Amino acid sequence: MKHMSFCMAAVLLLACTVFGQQQTTAFVNARIIPIVGAPIEQGTLVVQNGKIVAIGATGSVRVPAGAQTVDLGGRVIMPGLVDTHSHIGEGSGADGSAPIQPDVRILDSLNVRSSSLQRAQAGGITTVNVMPGSGHLDSGQTLYLKLRDGAVRVDDLLILDKDGKYMGGIKFANGTNPIRSGGGSFPGTRSKSAALVREQFIKAQEYREKVRNAGSDRTKLPPRDLAMEALVEALDGKRVVHFHTHRHDDIMTAMRLQKEFGFRIVLQHVSEAWKVADEIAAAKAPASIIVIDSPGGKLETMDIGFDNGARLEKAGALVGFHTDDYITDSRLFLRSAGLAVRAGMSREKALYAMTMAGAIMLDVQDRVGSLEVGKDADFIVLSGDPLSVYTQVLQTWVEGKNVFDRSKTEDHLIAVGGFGASNDRLFHLDCFDGDLGGGY
Repeated sequence: MKHMSFCMAAVLLLACTVFGQQQTTAFVNARIIPIVGAPIEQGTLVVQNGKIVAIGATGSVRVPAGAQTVDLGGRVIMPGLVDTHSHIGEGSGADGSAPIQPDVRILDSLNVRSSSLQRAQAGGITTVNVMPGSGHLDSGQTLYLKLRDGAVRVDDLLILDKDGKYMGGIKFANGTNPIRSGGGSFPGTRSKSAALVREQFIKAQEYREKVRNAGSDRTKLPPRDLAMEALVEALDGKRVVHFHTHRHDDIMTAMRLQKEFGFRIVLQHVSEAWKVADEIAAAKAPASIIVIDSPGGKLETMDIGFDNGARLEKAGALVGFHTDDYITDSRLFLRSAGLAVRAGMSREKALYAMTMAGAIMLDVQDRVGSLEVGKDADFIVLSGDPLSVYTQVLQTWVEGKNVFDRSKTEDHLIAVGGFGASNDRLFHLDCFDGDLGGGY
């Protein structure tokens, strides 16, 4: 069994992944936070072919013969972070022609060479829900991505379901964003907003019924309607509705629509969740919240509560976090958990919200969100406790491949910013061009 330092091992492992040789690697002498289960104070994580094959306390885990061993020197390993709402990749959604456009796919506008993806990797984010904006009642279909390295097309980042179809949700919004004072096809009031959404879901129900009644007789099928197909997927629970909503009355409207039409919902933002936390929990509506250290921007967010996470946890709701990048820079995502704990959320649930809760909201909990045997080897190496403001993300790994290494000069630049940090990059292949000791 070969032993080597953390930094040198990372260099050689990265070189191996460049040439497609995924060997067995054991990360030893680490404090492991698996999320599911208690922390392991001195543990070992074994990775092979992009999967976790063993995890446990040092001495209880058998390291396969010939495995590369990386001594982490007491650093912390935890699952890769799951961002349930982001705008990295410069994607665009619906245009100004109509308030509800479920046929629009952010898939068709994502720039995978944008440096914003590297910023997310530098923040320890490995799985992300990339969304269109919220200036529409429905701005289109979202996309669930793995932030793999070396992507040259969006297909390289897609998460596929068991049927081989790429995964994503659909974005809805209410409140002030979709309202247009001039009227027209866009709503002028909150009530009209809800009415327009109801109208489209009723049309989708009718479209679905026509398709079902046609059976195998294709001559009886209605004309194909891509917008209705997307809404039917939402009605059937195949596509989660990610609902941008802030005020307590808007939150209740979103949940009222969910109850009426039966779609699966994830409440996004919920700035005033603390006012209706019990109602959110009773509706079993997952809440993806944003925690910002500089509140402001618009009136409907003026009552945002730092204790949203704590209130929702106490009520029994499933709570996750998101960046809404650039609202929160992806590199600072871990700060969300620290701020939430400072406001009363438990340490365990805050870390769960950064990882497993988000995975559940995106239907990928069988692959990511915790460090368990059989799951994807998506994890981050931290310099210290994840809730400390002084802790840095040292490395990010996706499916057993190193996608960010702070000890590398170009990755350090992405992490801290500066001239050249925003340049789009095609590949992340140079093995080493910085000193071994700095940057931590």
